[in-house]
Amino acid sequence: MTPATNAARKRPLSVLAFPYPPRVSYRAIFIAVVIGTALVLGAFLINQRRPAVERNQPSAALVAATGKCAECHRRETSAIIDQFERSKHAAKGVTCLDCHHPAEGQPSMEHRGFTIAKSLTAKNCAACHTTEYDQFARSRHAAPAWASVNGAKDMSPEQRALGERHHPGWVDRAPMAIGALEGPSAVESGCNTCHAIGKPNADGSFGTCTNCHSRHAASVALAREPSTCGQCHMGPDHSQLEIYGESKHGALFAAQRATFNLSADPKKLTTADMSVPTCATCHMSGLEGMKVTHDTTERLSYFLFAPISTKRPNGDRGQTEMKEVCLKCHTRPRIDDFYAKAEKVVLATNEKVKGATDVVASLRKEGLLTPAPLDEPIEFTEFDVWHYYGRTAKHGAFMGGADFVQWHGNYELLKLRTELDRNAAELRAAKKEKR
Repeated sequence: MTPATNAARKRPLSVLAFPYPPRVSYRAIFIAVVIGTALVLGAFLINQRRPAVERNQPSAALVAATGKCAECHRRETSAIIDQFERSKHAAKGVTCLDCHHPAEGQPSMEHRGFTIAKSLTAKNCAACHTTEYDQFARSRHAAPAWASVNGAKDMSPEQRALGERHHPGWVDRAPMAIGALEGPSAVESGCNTCHAIGKPNADGSFGTCTNCHSRHAASVALAREPSTCGQCHMGPDHSQLEIYGESKHGALFAAQRATFNLSADPKKLTTADMSVPTCATCHMSGLEGMKVTHDTTERLSYFLFAPISTKRPNGDRGQTEMKEVCLKCHTRPRIDDFYAKAEKVVLATNEKVKGATDVVASLRKEGLLTPAPLDEPIEFTEFDVWHYYGRTAKHGAFMGGADFVQWHGNYELLKLRTELDRNAAELRAAKKEKR
């Protein structure tokens, strides 16, 4: 054994296994930190000097989710990109061009290297959602909604024929007299803001789906919100939103909304998702195996909006289908009793409205009123009877709004009939004085 070996054997084991590290130069570490910091800061400053168009390039995930269009619209209209990224369309790989591509019969335009439609209609949605559009096109939300204000003058013969086939007499009609008297600006910014849901488009379609679903979110949850329907179905002439808010259904929805799955697939909707009905639940959704429909008239039994409400052509079937929804929460005897009471309100209101219109018709026959519509005060009283308070009483009865049946309905009907009779007597007395 050599002297070196003996010396090694005599050293402690810790010295052999873990020799002392070399002496560290803190000066070198400091220099490295300074250089690294300078490089990072330099890179940041250089990046800041780059044009914004280079700095703001979208991520690969963004481009994949929204298509090439996002590169510009992230900077120009960023909210629509955020909305679309959260949509089910984006999750399923739908791109902007899939929706904005011109459908048959639509004028196109060149836009930054792409050919897109100048404006979108329900026909673009129908490319994928054919069944939903066909149901919508035969509903009162389509041709009758537009014609009730504007008449059939803007419709093609095909659009007019489709509307009349499903709603005889409600489409091939003259424009609303009120709109003609109020003027085009009132119609454009007032009436048609809602009634354009059925606007006849040049491509042959009606309206747009975005009134209920929003453009880029394409949201089922939004369409289920009562406030979405309430954008149009509110006010003195059709108080559905206010009536719903008063009803037990509305109170329960407000209290339990956070527990609902408003985004549930309509074809797989259960009471676990929605244990309290909204407008869409009753009128459209496929709750626990029921048929989904975009024809909001399918489950209705009466023309409640009409001066004299009659049963719809398929009213018995509509009532049966609506009662199927009610059965998810209520027993059949209670449902039948509710409908029987509501129908009594309809019949009684019809009599009150007819009585008022008969008075005005008699005055016109006696030559005490001109043939022109709404040029004398008593005609406005008659209009209010059916268009405001008659409708309100009937809708209140079918939607569980007691205050709307009574104080916003029947009380007003009683008061207006008294005014109408007094005005009629004054007109007749004035005629006698002239003789």
